[in-house]
Amino acid sequence: MNNATRVFVSTIGAFMALAGIEHGIGEVLQGNAAPSGVMFQSWPDSDFFRFVGGEPAMTLLPNLFITGFLTILVSLALLGWATLFVQHRRGGLVMILISMVLLLIGGGFFPPIFGILIGLVATQIHSPLNWWRTHLSSGFRRFLAALWPWALAGCILSWFAMIPGVSLLGIFFGMEDPSLILTLLCCALGLFLLTIFTGFARDAAIDGAPAA
Repeated sequence: MNNATRVFVSTIGAFMALAGIEHGIGEVLQGNAAPSGVMFQSWPDSDFFRFVGGEPAMTLLPNLFITGFLTILVSLALLGWATLFVQHRRGGLVMILISMVLLLIGGGFFPPIFGILIGLVATQIHSPLNWWRTHLSSGFRRFLAALWPWALAGCILSWFAMIPGVSLLGIFFGMEDPSLILTLLCCALGLFLLTIFTGFARDAAIDGAPAA
């Protein structure tokens, strides 16, 4: 099993699942009301979440309480699967399906979309990663492998900087600069990709042995 890939999938997958739960809580608190449309805000009246547009989401359901309740349940399923079962042979596919359901019932956009991407990465947990061994030199693979823990730490911190970091900066320091949000988002996306690639390199270390 490719352990670095497994750790990435479980860690960032859990973060996205928790973000989905946050969406669900906001929807439940809106009570037995109909959403304004297919697209709506999970937290429309929250000062904390206004810095992230009220946490937009979409749903095919006509009731916000039911939407939020199901979002929490599906997010819990995603959390459990990402942390306990994603290493199974079809674990990545199941994670993709759960994330697709989450997208359609109010789990926001970033959590399910990234859940789908993470599920695609999870399909490589048992892959021999031959391309990485044949196309990258051993020295470059070792360099990327050594970089992986730092990339993972940076990826985690960057997503916390987005959620709840952006809202905290707005509440306590009055920072509402869209360019700051864009910069944080670009960092989060870049480190997300870097962690995937360095994780593959770590799992494809020389002779299949993990890097020190």
